[in-house]
Amino acid sequence: MDAPMRSLLYTPGHRAQMVARVLDGGLPVPPDVAVLDLEDGVPPAEKENARRILAEAIAPSHGRSLRYVRVASGSGDAVKADLSAVVRDGLDGVVLPKVARAEELAFVDQMLLERERVAGLPDRAVRVIAAIETAAGLLDAPRIARGPRVVGVMFGSEDFAADLGLPTQREGEAADLLYARSAIVVAAAAARVLAFDGIWSNFKDAAGLRADALRGRRLGFAGRQCIHPDQIAVVNEAYAPSEEEIAHARRVVSAFEDGVKRGLGAVALDGEMLDAPIVERARRTLKTVES
Repeated sequence: MDAPMRSLLYTPGHRAQMVARVLDGGLPVPPDVAVLDLEDGVPPAEKENARRILAEAIAPSHGRSLRYVRVASGSGDAVKADLSAVVRDGLDGVVLPKVARAEELAFVDQMLLERERVAGLPDRAVRVIAAIETAAGLLDAPRIARGPRVVGVMFGSEDFAADLGLPTQREGEAADLLYARSAIVVAAAAARVLAFDGIWSNFKDAAGLRADALRGRRLGFAGRQCIHPDQIAVVNEAYAPSEEEIAHARRVVSAFEDGVKRGLGAVALDGEMLDAPIVERARRTLKTVES
């Protein structure tokens, strides 16, 4: 999980040329995570074709994007067929949609174990991002985030809004979903996994996306789902520390370490006391650009 996971781009699994373009470096800016879709982005009549395309496309690669597949929700034949098709060498993980209870993850964990052994992969080589898209899922988010294989939880904002019965035209800044977004971040932080924010549906509105992505980062999200390649660069920039942030973080760490060497009991920088949490956040910022 050391690679950045700022931008997660959905690509319909039945669109072979689009899948190839994403996986083979054909985009101007590659996503950190290529989410190849077998769920909502694929018409029912194309599901089997999409499984075949992804089974052929997933292979070990030195590409820049992690390879995840969003499989069917639930525990029925559809998710079993999806996992049978895509669990193979080269798959980094799966996105599980509409997770409502932590117990669902144990069931999927067993299915993945079976498929990993068939494919000759190490046990639990395939990681899981759990999508929280309902009120029930939000209430169980702390347990879901601690589920087997889980490296992140993501907010399914549109399905969540539908579950709550919110109007179609909602506030652009998603203020109506602030509680849910914050609750997901807290659940992820408590479990020491990543949190990924919902989509920005107007892919032509780069300014709106940038503003809301920065808001999401301030809330504690590590990255954001994208529905169009043009959103990747905006999201990557929003979730990376700015030059100003990096410079400030270096000053904080330098001042603190100098104070420790001098035996000072308290260290200040620009009138602000540098206690341990502030220094830790500064070191974390520097780690993202130095790793």
